[in-house]
Amino acid sequence: MTFRRKLLVTFALTILLSVAVVGWLVSALSRRAFERRDEQLTSALVTQFRREFTRQGEEVLRRVNTIAASEPVAHMGLATNGTTNSAAYFDLAKSTAENYQLDFLEFVDTQGTIISSSHWPAKFGYPESAFSGFQSLSTQGAFLKQEELQDNSALGLFAVRATQVSEHPVYVVGGRRLNKDFLTALDSPAGMRALLYQNRGEHFSSELLVDPSRTSDAPDSGRSAEKLIPLIEAVRQHNQEMTAIVHWSSDQADDELFDAIPLQGPGNPGQKPLLGILLVGNSRRSYVELERHIRATTLVVGSGGILLAILLSTWAAARVTRPVEQLAHAAQDVAAGNWEVRVELGGTDELAQLADSFNHMTRELQNQQVRLLQAERVAAWRELARRLAHELKNPLFPLQLTIENLIRARLQSPEQFDEVFRESSATLLAEISNLKTIISRFSEFSSMPQPRLQTVQVNDILRGVMQLFQGQLQAAGRPSIHCDLQLDPQLPPISADPELLHRAISNLVLNALDSMPQGGTLTLRTRGGNDNISIEVADTGLGLTPEECERIFTPYYTSKEHGTGLGLAIVQSVVSDHGGRISLRSKPGSGTTFAIELPRNPDTLQSGERESAEESSTKAAIALND
Repeated sequence: MTFRRKLLVTFALTILLSVAVVGWLVSALSRRAFERRDEQLTSALVTQFRREFTRQGEEVLRRVNTIAASEPVAHMGLATNGTTNSAAYFDLAKSTAENYQLDFLEFVDTQGTIISSSHWPAKFGYPESAFSGFQSLSTQGAFLKQEELQDNSALGLFAVRATQVSEHPVYVVGGRRLNKDFLTALDSPAGMRALLYQNRGEHFSSELLVDPSRTSDAPDSGRSAEKLIPLIEAVRQHNQEMTAIVHWSSDQADDELFDAIPLQGPGNPGQKPLLGILLVGNSRRSYVELERHIRATTLVVGSGGILLAILLSTWAAARVTRPVEQLAHAAQDVAAGNWEVRVELGGTDELAQLADSFNHMTRELQNQQVRLLQAERVAAWRELARRLAHELKNPLFPLQLTIENLIRARLQSPEQFDEVFRESSATLLAEISNLKTIISRFSEFSSMPQPRLQTVQVNDILRGVMQLFQGQLQAAGRPSIHCDLQLDPQLPPISADPELLHRAISNLVLNALDSMPQGGTLTLRTRGGNDNISIEVADTGLGLTPEECERIFTPYYTSKEHGTGLGLAIVQSVVSDHGGRISLRSKPGSGTTFAIELPRNPDTLQSGERESAEESSTKAAIALND
């Protein structure tokens, strides 16, 4: 991955993570704020319900006290004192309830028999099922009670008081319904509502749910009420406060958070009956819409962040990566040998300083290269002069001695001069021939021809070299040298100069033969590759020291007594002209292996063949003209 892409990914991830974290924090803080608000609103509505419950209870209690102290009730208590003659008061409860605006009113004697009932007159003369608790309830405040009606039952807020005009008091039981009017009187905040479920029967019934916001003819009233069943059943089972989210539809904005509060009747602690359940619903629409808005905002900001990341990465690429790329390309040019490359960057920042340092480095390298070339030229000329002096001094000394012998023979013994002259002439000619050979070798190395490329089978060249040295391998009077040809049969042809390549391989074979005075094995090996081929010339001779390996390709360097030091230099020059490289592996006493790698140059194979064909055609045409 490039540095520019890394910058883009880094900027994008940083911005996206930042936006995601901020969005998550805002969403979490919003959720907590809504939860606290819901708790506060629910607590306020429940407090208001209890306050209204207490106020209504006190109002019921006040009116029941007033009725118990009224003159008609006192007369009724005296008239029915210890008797059952109460038929005259059959309608008293109904008229009194209407006057005092009570939904329920009953008069019960000391035996627990109902004297009069406003809400169910037919109960006259029947015993009151809850009479056993009237004595304790007559001294307490208002309480919840499930009152039986003629066709059903109703939950109401009741109070009990007894008349004090005779030895046998009459109990006045009055109350008001807990219905829609009671719940409507509550000042519910926006988005909240209060529902009341009357706990009657073993199974849930939507008819027992009091919902001020619902009409009885609503088509989905029963279906909607059924979604409250799990919450109501949980409260009925555990008789304690519960909380749950009710999903009215697939849209989360329609969800409501309900707090279900049990409403218990009078009784001993832990045994109070569950008479009703107050359901306080809080709409989650505002929270869901806010969360959707946060998500949409996060998405928009994230998209903008990605665009910003692209812009920042582009700017960073222009500001950072582009100069770095220029420096990288310049470094590659320097590695390729272009010492004149320069990087021009404006500014005074670190990148500009780096560019100045790079330019200073290339200038210093260029100056050092010039000085190195000059030093190498001087060293090469000195080495050449030394080698020439050494090579020329050897034949000059015999020449000097021969001439001196001629002079002495001419002066001292003229009669023997002819014989000395013949011997000296032969010596002079031999040494002059040696001088010509030395000069020819130096001249040959200084004027190495450029390769003329054509299609070449390297295996054929190696076979030709071995045929050339076959006589030396088995020469009489010297140890035998075995030749091992390991030629790749699938070796592809290459583009090369066969004469120069033959000469280079011959020099390597000759060095290998010279390094095995006690005999050994000479191995010639070829291997093919996708883009190049390799040639190895290995011997089992004396080997080379590390110092000799470092200087072995230096011109005029030789470890032989009679050598010019040009053989391996010529090999390296031929390999270099073909675009290849040569290396060696050697240890003293373990032999030496020279490895040559040559490119196949498939693009020049056809051009070389065409040039050879054109050259052959030209020669044929010249021959015909002659």
